[in-house]
Amino acid sequence: MKVNLLFFGRPRERLGQDREAAEIPGDAVTVASMLAYLRARGGDWTEALAEQRGVRCAVNQTLSGLDAPLHEGDEVAIFSPISGG
Repeated sequence: MKVNLLFFGRPRERLGQDREAAEIPGDAVTVASMLAYLRARGGDWTEALAEQRGVRCAVNQTLSGLDAPLHEGDEVAIFSPISGG
């Protein structure tokens, strides 16, 4: 399944890119399984998307949880958690 990935904040800095048209496995049907697939690429991918650091995602410009479903052609933004005060 092809999805369009957009990277912001720490993931963008660590990966050195702001977007990728990615082919992900057909069984990566949720945000969580897509992130697991991307982490499995190793190296900077594992570090940039590390679970303990946390990342947030938006699917088609809607902030989404890890259980959000993915479909062919979706746009998935991946960014650092936002803190405020």
